[in-house]
Order: sequence, then structure tokens, then C-alpha cells
Amino acid sequence: MRIVSLVPSATEMLFALGLGPDLIAVTHECDYPDAAQELPRVTRDVLPEGLSAAAIDAAVKERTLAGQSIYELDADLLSDLRPELIVTQALCSVCAVSYEDVRAIAAELDPRPQVIALDPHTIGEVLADAATLAQATGRRQAAAELVRDATARIDRIRLAVRGARRPRVAALEWLDPPFAAGHWTPQLIECAGGEDVLGYAGEPSQQQTWAQVGASQPDIAIVMPCGYDLEIAHREAEMHRAELAVLGAGQVVAVDAASYFSRPGPRIVDGLELLAHILHPELVPQAPGEVLTVAL
Repeated sequence: MRIVSLVPSATEMLFALGLGPDLIAVTHECDYPDAAQELPRVTRDVLPEGLSAAAIDAAVKERTLAGQSIYELDADLLSDLRPELIVTQALCSVCAVSYEDVRAIAAELDPRPQVIALDPHTIGEVLADAATLAQATGRRQAAAELVRDATARIDRIRLAVRGARRPRVAALEWLDPPFAAGHWTPQLIECAGGEDVLGYAGEPSQQQTWAQVGASQPDIAIVMPCGYDLEIAHREAEMHRAELAVLGAGQVVAVDAASYFSRPGPRIVDGLELLAHILHPELVPQAPGEVLTVAL
């Protein structure tokens, strides 16, 4: 099957299902696994490089209000590739090419490909996406094994932190302005033995003021700016050290959001294990990925 993925989380899920050889193109942001970086890119970022977090936020809001996407799809290349299946998402207009744009372009292709839009808001829905893709591609057994493995890892973390003190956690998905992480992140924090004091499970991320973040009285603040890796997240945290310092949190750390939290794919279970290690290092001494402490 000839598959084009228009969202990094779908690319990761397709590879996890053993469909890497069937992928013929991905987005410009698909960087995992390594093999994804060798495939043709059918999207590009409309926003100029080098914008600050505040400038990105302003540009995204401006284009969203105008009904414009921040990504552009190469329709000519897509036509030349003749995909049988296009996997996109309807969750967030900031994360990928607009679903409506994809549908409109796909309708003009010959032959006309099947379009699947993933729209997960919770951990369960992320794992259910494996079954959705498996049904379209004949990978039901692979999906069952993926879900079984993920569920077992989640249960191991729940068991490890059961009965432990639950620190108050402020998960910040953006810093200028501050956004509280939503969707699956509050669930990950709960499973990892913490209490999310800002976000709501299954709901979109919400813009906050620094006063609201401080009023939540977090024990730990976790800086996880959407789409950023560990080094950039840490740099953003250092740039907002003054705001973070007044929160009163005993610990402020930066994490690799792009790998473990922003993308609703298989690696959110790695994110759960990383969170459990941050919140309860004595109970979960090892975890994927790294953490950088923000010196206040």
C-alpha cells in the first residue's frame, strides 16, 4: 500500500505497526524514526524561521482567525506520488495541514486515495488510533501487540507509584504566553503519580496568565513547549526564568516535548515513564529521555 503521512504522530504509529516500507512521503517535521527522514517531504512551514515564542503565538492566532493554515501542502508532488492512503489529523490546526484542505486536494487526485483523519484527545484514543490504522492497512495483529505492550507499561507505572504522595504539577505547553497542557497530558500526570493543577484531561490546552499559574501552587513545573526538543525547551525556560521563579515550585524542569508529549503516538508511553521518574525518582529510577533542571 502506498501511504502518505501528514502528521508526525501518525508517521511514528505507522512505523510502529511495521508499515515503514509502505510510506512514500511524510511531513517536513517527521523526524522519528530515522528512516522517516529519508522519505520525500510533501509539506512546508509557512511561518518564517527564527520567530520568538511570542511571535509564533501571534502569527498562529492571526492565521487561524483568518482561516489560514501555517503549513502548505505540495499538491503537485502528492499527485505525482499517487498515494492509496493519506493519514492526517483533525485535532489541531496548528499541528498539521488543515483536514479540509487535505480532503479537497485528495478529491482532485486520480486515483482518489482514502483519507483517514486521526483526532485523539486521551491516552485511550491515542492507542485506539493504532486499531484505526490497522483496519485500513491489514495490520490488526501488530496493533493488538502494540496496544497490549503499551497497556502493560502503563499498568507497571501505575503500580509503581500507587500510594505515593502526589505532587502538584504545572505542565506548561507554551511560555509566551503560558499555556496549560491539555488532552492526554493531565492523564499522563495522573498515571505517573501526580496531580495536574492546570490542565483538564481530554480538553484542549488553555492559555493562562503567570498569576494563574502561580495561584495553582505547583510543587513541580514541567516546561514542555509544543513541538520543541529538550535543548530548545530548556532555552525557553531559561528565557522565562523570572516568571518561573515566582511560581514557588520546588523544582522546574524542561523536557523533550516533541518526542514524548506533543505527538499523540506510541512514545507518549515513554513520556509517562519519564514523568513518573521526574515525580517519583525513588520509585521509578530509570526512564527514557533526559531532563534538564532550570536553575532559579
